[in-house]
Amino acid sequence: MGYFCGIDIGGTFTDCVVLDDTGAITLAKVSSTPPNFAEGFLNAIDTVAGRLGLSTADFLGSTDLLLHGTTVGTNALVQMKGARTGLITTRGHGDALIIMRSAGRSAGLTIDELLHVSRHKKPEPIVPRTRIKEVSERTDWAGDVLLELNEDEVRTAISELVADGVEAIAVSFLWGFVNADHELRVKAMIEELAPGVLISCAHELIAKPGEYERTAAAAINAFIGPATSSYIQQVDRVTTERGYTNPLLIMQAAGGVVHAEEAARHPLFTIASGPVGGVAGAAYLAQRMGHPNVIACDMGGTSFDVGIIVDGDPVTSSETVINQYTFFMPRVDIESIGSGGGSLLWVDDHSQTMRVGPQSAGALPGPVCYGRGGTEPTVTDCDAVLGRYNPDNFLGGELELDRDGALAAVERVASGIGLEPVAAADGALRIVESQMADLMRQMTVERGRDPRDFVIYAFGGAGAAHAVAFARELGAQQVVIPLGDLASTWSALGVMTSDVLHVREHSEVLIAPFSHERMNEVFAQMEASAREQLTAEGFAEADIELTRLVEMKFSLQIHQVEVPVPGGTLTAQDAEEQVGRFIARYEEIYGKGSAFVGAGTSIGLFKLLARGKVRTPVPPPIDRSDTEPVGRRDVYWREHGAFTPTDIFDGSRLSPAAEVDGPAILEFPDTTVVVPPGASARLDELGSVLIDVGTEAGSGSTGTHATASA
Repeated sequence: MGYFCGIDIGGTFTDCVVLDDTGAITLAKVSSTPPNFAEGFLNAIDTVAGRLGLSTADFLGSTDLLLHGTTVGTNALVQMKGARTGLITTRGHGDALIIMRSAGRSAGLTIDELLHVSRHKKPEPIVPRTRIKEVSERTDWAGDVLLELNEDEVRTAISELVADGVEAIAVSFLWGFVNADHELRVKAMIEELAPGVLISCAHELIAKPGEYERTAAAAINAFIGPATSSYIQQVDRVTTERGYTNPLLIMQAAGGVVHAEEAARHPLFTIASGPVGGVAGAAYLAQRMGHPNVIACDMGGTSFDVGIIVDGDPVTSSETVINQYTFFMPRVDIESIGSGGGSLLWVDDHSQTMRVGPQSAGALPGPVCYGRGGTEPTVTDCDAVLGRYNPDNFLGGELELDRDGALAAVERVASGIGLEPVAAADGALRIVESQMADLMRQMTVERGRDPRDFVIYAFGGAGAAHAVAFARELGAQQVVIPLGDLASTWSALGVMTSDVLHVREHSEVLIAPFSHERMNEVFAQMEASAREQLTAEGFAEADIELTRLVEMKFSLQIHQVEVPVPGGTLTAQDAEEQVGRFIARYEEIYGKGSAFVGAGTSIGLFKLLARGKVRTPVPPPIDRSDTEPVGRRDVYWREHGAFTPTDIFDGSRLSPAAEVDGPAILEFPDTTVVVPPGASARLDELGSVLIDVGTEAGSGSTGTHATASA
């Protein structure tokens, strides 16, 4: 028996999903173990192996593919707990990282934070000015050397940085991505003079203009490099020692996986890759279900992450902002807020109003109801207080919830603002659901997309409990809880369904009318290199997929728009039609008639997405017959304004022929699906829960049952 195993580490839980050759699924959900996340990773493997009746060695020895999404790099950057880093750059440009294009005080801030201008400040510097060394060298925009590299100055800079105790050195020269000779020479000198120090060259990461963004990328790669690389190498080594014989694949922010050794060399690309697995899984399932437009929502213990799928493809971005640092990095466009199951309830001292998040109880101590020492109430505690979660059957019965403890914790917050605890718990859920709907609105309405054209895929440990509420507020009509119980561990499954992906970029300016000969030359070089790499990694030609893109803009504009390019040998007509494709895409984003056609257009970047298709087994259709509830319990429904006896269904036994009218609760071992009054749910053949959200109902029957549909 061969196995495919995907593991995703979140702030609260580490999830593991295993598929065997037949498509049968085995899940494991264990607590994350900060700061040593490798322990949680190995615990998940031990747990899933035990559930398969195997030793860890036998399981890993039978595993065809082991794929992993890690948050180590993201955590190091957000918490500013990275390596002691130095920077060597072009003389006269040492302040680029400090100036931050003058936008560092406001980059990435929320609307609430932006309103308090007096509180704006730049983040703690990744590289303080004392560890930024300038050396004499200069290359122009065309790659011609205007001033040779002063190697004596480089030796002095390296010596001073080593004396200052640096663990990593970033190298970023002006126009270094056009002519990398100087950066490569400095890299060789560091290897000679400071062996063991991690080296991060900007040209190896980013191949396009943007001095600050490239320098920031190089500095961040160095800053998170030692911790991330060490973690990846540790996991790779330990799994090999325990019996795994194939390449360990690591999730990247661009939406695919790469071999562990490549991820260890360029840890920058693992930043924000955790939520990407969920979007990748949503795209995989949406293709099977025939949903071209999807809002993928991951509500975990710490955060709420949203990605958008349009016409079957995840929306991407080339720019990232984390901890107020803006840097270039190809990635799936995902936005996050601190609204998860572990988000804390608190009272604002100035307004005396209740707030939820972004602070989180995390994995330890976690929500109060987990009984692990938590004292501050969370969203999960509110769900327990309102009867949504079964205290005796949470996480498949492995964790008994302390509802009384949760109620007491909520009451402590509620008493400070004159509310009853139940009203406070429901109010907290309203707040967090509004925050989630607002983020989804920013990702759709504010970008020219109508949420009514989208299906919401809700996953993560808490997504199914809140999906209908935020879907109603957004105006969406249907919610999918993907593959039922797998929703809780969906990002792990998404990592497992991801292809190997290499992104190649080439910066070159072409002015319309474009030369189709030059376009063919550039893409031919990129495609040959990509095919060579994927072939060396063991992919047959039939499993290699190449996607061409260019970034285009109107003359005198700064920001560029990504536009697809046809495959094959391009003709003069193809090059001419590229302008039309750009205008259509531009007006899709900014509105009909917004394109200034007479301004002229240009291409600034050629991009190639090279995929090696990973063939994972497909889960088989479910075969169940139950349509009746397994019990009842009192659940608070805001539509009724009271606790109401509510039917409880065992989701793992429910038939695809059953239709469940709300109010009802569908309980899976690791996922709780809340179907409020006015909504209705059913299962499809793969076990996904499809919910028609309906409208909020102020009254209705006090119970429900499932009926078999024709």
